Amino acid sequence: MSATIKQLRAFVAVARNRSLAQASAQLHTSQPALSVAIRNLEETTGGPLFSRDGRQLMLTPEGRDFLVRAEQLLHSWDQSLDAIQQRFRLERGQLLLAVIPAFTSNRLPDLLAHFHRENPKINIVLEDIVMEGVVRSVQEGRAELGISFRPEDLGGLAFIPLERDRFIAVIPPEHPLSGKSALHWRDLAAYPFISMNRGSAVRRWTEQAFAQSGKVARYLCEANQLSTIGRLIRARMGVSAVPSLCETQMQEYGLHCLPLSAPVVYQEVGILLKSRGTLSAAASAFLQTIDRNTE
Repeated sequence: MSATIKQLRAFVAVARNRSLAQASAQLHTSQPALSVAIRNLEETTGGPLFSRDGRQLMLTPEGRDFLVRAEQLLHSWDQSLDAIQQRFRLERGQLLLAVIPAFTSNRLPDLLAHFHRENPKINIVLEDIVMEGVVRSVQEGRAELGISFRPEDLGGLAFIPLERDRFIAVIPPEHPLSGKSALHWRDLAAYPFISMNRGSAVRRWTEQAFAQSGKVARYLCEANQLSTIGRLIRARMGVSAVPSLCETQMQEYGLHCLPLSAPVVYQEVGILLKSRGTLSAAASAFLQTIDRNTE
């Protein structure tokens, strides 16, 4: 049989007050209930913790030694309880996120600003990584939530859709294609094409779209970040096609963004999380922030 927190509190209160009456008043419990708690604790410890000196209760030598340990245990318990209560009240804790760069640069800042205003004491840890890295980070537990395009293989994760993204063409100003209102993939095949690196999902979707258009892209340069692609286009090195998540960012570079079809390439953007288990209070609060601030 193990001692309970209630028994330890009863023991400490009686030891400090040296009176069942005063201890029961302090703990807001009856004297008989307090006596039972002390008796049960003594049965657990294996011997008497108190002796009577007239009308006062005195600690036995074993009781004096146990009092120090009991107070340490209660202090540790109170600290642990306060810490977990603070986490549930969102007064402490961490929000662990892994997010693709396209979302990090264009959607995430406003969402995190809303979350921080509502939960200023939560520390935010952000991995800004490609889609494949987001999946691994959530699977391995480095991130509790991921935001990414829907991977072809969820690998045991759950996916909550947020929006449907459509690929757009990105061209520099004063380019021969800049006067058009919309483009086909075959239009881009006539010019040097700046793409994401081989092995990335965006590169795979790009190659599939060119194949469906019946044209072969003139790949000039590969980059690991969509922001790098934008800078290279601004330097008039070529053209590209990127998720519409990046449209605002590309326009800030002074580039033209045009609808792209034949084929139209859609990809879902959403939240990745483990399909089993309960989210932390911080992660649950962030999901509520997303729900309130996205269409």
